[in-house]
Amino acid sequence: MAVTKTSAKSGKSASGRLMSLDVFRGMTVAFMIIVNTPGTWSHVFAPLRHASWHGCTPTDLVFPSFLFISGVAMWYSLRKYNFEFSGPALFRILRRVALIFLVGLFLNIFPRFVRDYDTLRIMGVLQRIALAWGLGAIVVLMVRRNYVWIATIVLLFGYWALMYFFGGSDPYSLEGNFARQVDIKILGEKHLYGGFGVPFDPEGLLSTIPAVATVLLGFMAGNLISSLGTSWKTVGWLAIIGAVLIGAGLLWGQYFPINKPIWTSSYVLYAGGIGMMILALLFMIVDIWGLKGWTGFFNTFGTNALFTYVLAGIWTKTMLSIKIGEVTLYNWIFTHICSPLFEEQKLASLLFAIIQVTIIWAFGYILYRRKIIIRL
Repeated sequence: MAVTKTSAKSGKSASGRLMSLDVFRGMTVAFMIIVNTPGTWSHVFAPLRHASWHGCTPTDLVFPSFLFISGVAMWYSLRKYNFEFSGPALFRILRRVALIFLVGLFLNIFPRFVRDYDTLRIMGVLQRIALAWGLGAIVVLMVRRNYVWIATIVLLFGYWALMYFFGGSDPYSLEGNFARQVDIKILGEKHLYGGFGVPFDPEGLLSTIPAVATVLLGFMAGNLISSLGTSWKTVGWLAIIGAVLIGAGLLWGQYFPINKPIWTSSYVLYAGGIGMMILALLFMIVDIWGLKGWTGFFNTFGTNALFTYVLAGIWTKTMLSIKIGEVTLYNWIFTHICSPLFEEQKLASLLFAIIQVTIIWAFGYILYRRKIIIRL
């Protein structure tokens, strides 16, 4: 973990990258906190829920957006190595992968450190980010930049082939998908996520392969932005490529369904295309038109994205572990503060989530004002 202090830069965010990128990242983290912490899971608006299996809701776009953004930022971070493979570059990559993975494992354990570790879930959101980013970075350093798109296609079609030819009679089902079989063999059933009713991890090992492709799409977007600069050509090409990817994802989705839990190749294209379109829009508003007065709230999250996500996870688990009478602090806040304000409990549940975003933002704002960046 590294802590740095930066000075303001004209036209740039505190991270030194395009402000539109930090705004996009901040929006993603804020929305991620909202969908992860409703007041009660019994009352949640449909767009704030994941699709039950096949399909894609706005919530299903949060995670791939974060990976896409990490790929865009990767272009800037690996530029110092001239995009060439070397010992120092590999060491930096592996060190960051290990750090983020271990922090993710810590979140899985917290706050129950005395527990049965034979049933500890090994994978998770941060673990997926670590592996997908790390493998994506290695691909970028080992493959010429002009051929990264070929590597992306190989990953997507290779994953489809594995799922189709090695899956069960219904290769894209919860029980029959090959990704689940691989995770059971390598990690063991007791170390997988159980929220689907059977041992299955939506952030598993095999499904990290297409997640790497999501990162590479972001990298190619970063390359495009750097090549064309702050111009309308950048906006146009991002939008055009985004539209093509969305169309390709929808078309492939007729045969390889769009599905977040198994991170299908069609899902990569569809979500990546939407990421391109959002980035094009923000690039136009923030970097070309210069309309930056509204961005401060999101920059607070965007400049310390992983740290604020970890902080949100720790805070949520802390609320769930503190008891006030017979209920947890989490439930007490919803029941005594949010629920009485709205007859429609979905609104009360959303208010609770917004409160959590505000609390985390307040901590992040202290760092943002001091221009402190905590890098994982």
